[in-house]
Amino acid sequence: MACIEFGRRIRLRRRDEHWSSGLGVIDGAVFGLMALLLGFSFSGAVARFDARIELIVQETNAVGTAWLRIDLLPEEVRSQIRDDLRSYLDARLAFYKNLHTDDAKALEELSLSEKLQTKIWGESVGAAKQTSSPAVLTLVVSSLNEMIDITTTRAVALQTHPPMPMYVTLVLLALASALIAGFGMGDTDKRPWLHTLVFGAALALTVYTIIDLEFPRVGIIRVDRYDQALVNLRKSMK
Repeated sequence: MACIEFGRRIRLRRRDEHWSSGLGVIDGAVFGLMALLLGFSFSGAVARFDARIELIVQETNAVGTAWLRIDLLPEEVRSQIRDDLRSYLDARLAFYKNLHTDDAKALEELSLSEKLQTKIWGESVGAAKQTSSPAVLTLVVSSLNEMIDITTTRAVALQTHPPMPMYVTLVLLALASALIAGFGMGDTDKRPWLHTLVFGAALALTVYTIIDLEFPRVGIIRVDRYDQALVNLRKSMK
């Protein structure tokens, strides 16, 4: 809104000067570029948001499958492995819960989950070998491998964002568009408040929504509620 007002005042001070009609082409190019960048940014942010939700579902399925295939192992080792798997899921949930509120606690839970991964893997593979059944070994190992791999995938997804220059370009282009819009409003002395407010609010809200989608655990649009799938799985582990 400040840029709109600034652009308007520039136009008012130079209202008597002759301006080339070619400026309209430049204005259209700037607004077109702004629309294109907003469209691509919004589309990419939504795609990454949906991908993060899908990864939560995949981890839920992976842990659930590993939990069920523990039944294939000898009875004397099932109890310990199940206890470790419960603790592992608790650590995973605690990690994402504390991710942006308590970094030290989140790192502690992440370290614990990694140690439990190693422990569960060793216990399960050792128990599967005791059965002397290649099928059991294959089923158990594949489910645990998927459960472990998805944590790496989610960690990478957590760090996947557009490069910072893109955000800088987006913000600068938004301000430039506001400046040009304000310049176009300077033909009359009357200040067009409605257009100013609508343009400024729409542009700011769109940019905010894009950034909010890119960081879905700290803003208004969040993926936390989808963690309920993991919470429900944990409740079913009895």
